[in-house]
Amino acid sequence: MLRQSISEVKGVGDKLQSQLNELGLFTVEDLLFYFPHRYDSYEVKPLTELTHNEKATIEGEIVSEPALSFYGRKKSRLTFTLQVDQFAVKAVMFNRAFAKKQLNQGDTVTVTGKWDQQRLQITVSQFKKGESKSQEPIQPVYTLKEGVNLNTLRKVIKNALDDYSADIPDILPEDLALAYKLPDRPQALNQMHYPETRVMLKHAKRRFIYEEFLLFQLKMQLLRKHNRESTTGIVQPYDNDQLTAFVQSLPFELTSAQKRSLAEILNDMKSPHRMNRLLQGDVGSGKTAVAAIALYASITAGHQGALMVPTEILAEQHFHSLKEMFEGRAKVALLTGSIKGKRRREILEAVEQEEIDILVGTHALIQDEVVFKNLGFVIVDEQHRFGVEQRRSLRDKGLSPDVLFMTATPIPRTLAITAFGDMDVSVIDEMPAGRKPVDTYWVKGEMTNRVLSFIQKEIDQGHQAYVICPLIEESDQLDIQNAIDLYDQLSSVFEPSTSVGLMHGRLHNEEKESVMQQFAANELKILVSTTVVEVGVNVPNATVMVIYDAQRFGLSQLHQLRGRVGRGADQSYCILLGDPKGDVGKERMRIMTETNDGFELSEQDLKLRGPGDFFGKKQSGLPEFKVGDMVHDYRALETARKDAAEMIMENTLDHDERYKTLKEHVYSDQHLLGNVLD
Repeated sequence: MLRQSISEVKGVGDKLQSQLNELGLFTVEDLLFYFPHRYDSYEVKPLTELTHNEKATIEGEIVSEPALSFYGRKKSRLTFTLQVDQFAVKAVMFNRAFAKKQLNQGDTVTVTGKWDQQRLQITVSQFKKGESKSQEPIQPVYTLKEGVNLNTLRKVIKNALDDYSADIPDILPEDLALAYKLPDRPQALNQMHYPETRVMLKHAKRRFIYEEFLLFQLKMQLLRKHNRESTTGIVQPYDNDQLTAFVQSLPFELTSAQKRSLAEILNDMKSPHRMNRLLQGDVGSGKTAVAAIALYASITAGHQGALMVPTEILAEQHFHSLKEMFEGRAKVALLTGSIKGKRRREILEAVEQEEIDILVGTHALIQDEVVFKNLGFVIVDEQHRFGVEQRRSLRDKGLSPDVLFMTATPIPRTLAITAFGDMDVSVIDEMPAGRKPVDTYWVKGEMTNRVLSFIQKEIDQGHQAYVICPLIEESDQLDIQNAIDLYDQLSSVFEPSTSVGLMHGRLHNEEKESVMQQFAANELKILVSTTVVEVGVNVPNATVMVIYDAQRFGLSQLHQLRGRVGRGADQSYCILLGDPKGDVGKERMRIMTETNDGFELSEQDLKLRGPGDFFGKKQSGLPEFKVGDMVHDYRALETARKDAAEMIMENTLDHDERYKTLKEHVYSDQHLLGNVLD
């Protein structure tokens, strides 16, 4: 019945059906689960329960004579003070001059409007004299398209609830609903659309938050189980003696976090199931060393390895470091789009003949011409920069190679268990001994000259500096520093005694390579750049990172940029130049100066920006929940994950009769999956 066309609902004619279709509503079920995006309530709440900028209703006594003033053409402002409990609240009404005659000092009034927490002020949109009724209705407000009337939508949803409530299946087993004191599904659905009280609405939301988190986590856990059981991987019987000798030959001691992550990876390699693991760690925590050891393990087991990175600069850097590490132990080659002709043919032939053990490259690795003889281990670095198809294409070049994804963007636990819920996750949450934290300072724009003097002082000591800005060319829309102008300015200040380079995303790859190589070779002392230096580039002699218009960047991006310095033995500095106007921008600057911990920063970034913006707008992999919020409702997400894992592990989902409806829903309902699954 719920899958019937929306046209079956009382009150839905052809025109309305077409309009509702535009909202994505085609069936009765779509209509029933089209939840309000907010609720207007004229229920009086205590000031202590109000949140900044929300629409609120408060009640109090007018304790000052209402003052009326005029401005512009026929515009008016009426202000008065309300005594609400022990607080004095300023009330402002625009263009309601008539109210001056209706409101007097000593009157009790109920006002509704936008609440300003900081100023203890309410901008009144509605008012009425006298005390409010004890029980005011809570009105649902839906997202609408032009032509659809709010009251019309409310009526047809009410008709659907009246006629189809009996057909709504309660998909949660009774024991779960009782354990968490959740209302049944039909009751919760009624309360979502027509809440009787705030408390009942809260319980209805709790029900659907848990339900959609549980459905999503069950799908992720099932996918994980499917990947493990249905994809036969390669058992990699690596040579433990050779591996131990290699680790002991490294010029550094592994941290306990590196050892733990390496043990988890090696354990996967010994298993008959294909590895599907995410290795995440802070900037400079030593992920590459762990990945290199795992690559070598695969080589001792008789397989080839591939390392795919997002940029040619990074590919070149990894190639040189791996070549040095594996000197005399393994043959390493580099394949990027810039390598052409005879050299390219030679590399491709050597890979196919297994004369090359490890191939490092960019997207060039996934082209059809690249054929491995015996690919056993694949590493994808900065995996959120690759599309799903690119990752799958590389993986498919081996029969069932083990796959390790790496990211230097510390991902908050909330997002890790959601976006990567189908993967095993290893975390390197410890920095190598002796690494000095980068000193970070936030300075206002008027101190630019002092910053430039500081750069000169560091250069005089033989060091180098990055100067980062967000735009390449001047923008009419945004008054922020741009790379080309800044390069011209700094060139006139520092040259000829100090060489200045420029790098940005519009340069050809060969030009970028050339500039970066000059900087790495200390031929350039200052590198002016957009965020193209954000990922992975290693110049230990660079000790200063200056970021212009720092308020334009998110915390994670600022932290990534800061990670370009502090790679040598000398003390390094990150200077944030910016004049943020809003509280969020100021908070971001403050947090950056207080911590160097990328995981802590990522949690703060998530709170400030929300899940949708954390990876950037185009990031696929995060489901859009209708009711739940991954940050705000994190405990419910954790509970759902734990319950889903138990159901899969104990086979209750598949074999317990009480879970039959839930099982049917999980296997049939695809709307929550979206793009999440690779």
